[in-house]
Amino acid sequence: MTPISNRHVAGKITGALMLAASLLLGSVAMADDHEAEGSGETWLPSLMTETPQEGFALAVTLSQKGVATTQPDAEVRKAKRSDYAEDPDSLIAVSHVIATHFQTVAAANDYWRE
Repeated sequence: MTPISNRHVAGKITGALMLAASLLLGSVAMADDHEAEGSGETWLPSLMTETPQEGFALAVTLSQKGVATTQPDAEVRKAKRSDYAEDPDSLIAVSHVIATHFQTVAAANDYWRE
């Protein structure tokens, strides 16, 4: 068994975060909208959502915004997409990132209790 290098792990995490921005729910364009942040425009007025499905969509958006903030060059993100788009480890890592954001949104919404 060979040890996993830190660079390998970091590459997997970076790939996973980038994948979140590009593959999920057909809303890739949202990751490119981060330029509005520099204009003072509020893109996240609240974590409150009406339904769990809207909460999940918000979790995806949070993941995308994180990637777009970390790597603001959309062309770089697009160029790297093929490196991770079919990597099972990256796909699992993306799911984990989104799940973490969804936990935050669900808690903020009191788990949509009536």
